Amino acid sequence: MDGSRNPYFFSLSSVWIACCFCFIFVAAELQRFEHPMKAGGSLSFLVIGDWGRKGAYNQSQVAHQMGRVAEKLSIDLVVSTGDNFYKKGLASPYDPNFKHSFTNIYTANGLRKQWYSVLGNHDYRGDVQAQLSPLLRKKDSRWLCLRSFIVNTEIAELFFIDTTPFVDQYFQNPKHQKFDWRGVIPRKKYLSRLLKDLSWALKESVANWKIVIGHHPIRSIGHHGQTKELLVQLLPILEANNVDMYINGHDHCLEHLSSVTSPLQFFTSGGGSKAWKGDFHYLDEDEMKFYYDGQGFMSVELTPTDAKIAFHDVFGKLLHGFDLSKQVYTAM
Repeated sequence: MDGSRNPYFFSLSSVWIACCFCFIFVAAELQRFEHPMKAGGSLSFLVIGDWGRKGAYNQSQVAHQMGRVAEKLSIDLVVSTGDNFYKKGLASPYDPNFKHSFTNIYTANGLRKQWYSVLGNHDYRGDVQAQLSPLLRKKDSRWLCLRSFIVNTEIAELFFIDTTPFVDQYFQNPKHQKFDWRGVIPRKKYLSRLLKDLSWALKESVANWKIVIGHHPIRSIGHHGQTKELLVQLLPILEANNVDMYINGHDHCLEHLSSVTSPLQFFTSGGGSKAWKGDFHYLDEDEMKFYYDGQGFMSVELTPTDAKIAFHDVFGKLLHGFDLSKQVYTAM
């Protein structure tokens, strides 16, 4: 193969064409994927985070309930908020953990959709390039993981952001942890370009719904709590560009917080396997809408004017529901 060509593009081309996806470049560095919505103009998907434990810690049970809800909603895709493989990501593209924690777990027909994934801090403790490798798509065509990218569904744009490099602690006080920072160093330049590209993409977006997805929470009352670096660097960009939702994992819980300074809603879906930390931080009632220190996942249903968000536990029980509505303006 010609080394000057992009091996990622050519290895995926036949698969994406067959699935009616289109891979294109935008003026900024963020790669963009087109994903079709339903014929009636709606979109539905599931969100799962912090899951890859070879079926342990109720991962298999959560996957079973995801399959049931996926069938019921006829979902179009699945979002993973990171920490895809514990405890140290993948060792290589041939690591059997990919099969034992992903392919062999999410087997329901309703989950045989495209999965879009970001990296979590545990993924950075392995070989990051392994999860980004197109070789994994040859093993399971559902898999797509990149550092940061955009999925356009017409009525909604999903902006996937690599949040792990923002966290100072991982660089300044990693303790016994080792991280694979290839592609991130020099860090300051990496983060500056990412924030610039995200800001540009959000500003140019004409989607009805703008949804940003990352691994680390901006706001959370869970075990890890809020991420101060994202509060300072990322939140102002989201608020300035009228982002509707920020969805994350990292805290092993299900959670919904509401901003008091903007319409932005914060959702945590990090209950894919090990949970029950047993601690949380106090927050004003005006901001805290829901918190569940346990296992489960999130579902999202969108139309041009309405959004329905729900949290489901490991038994399939509906724990919390939230509806959003907005006016759609058309040109006269």
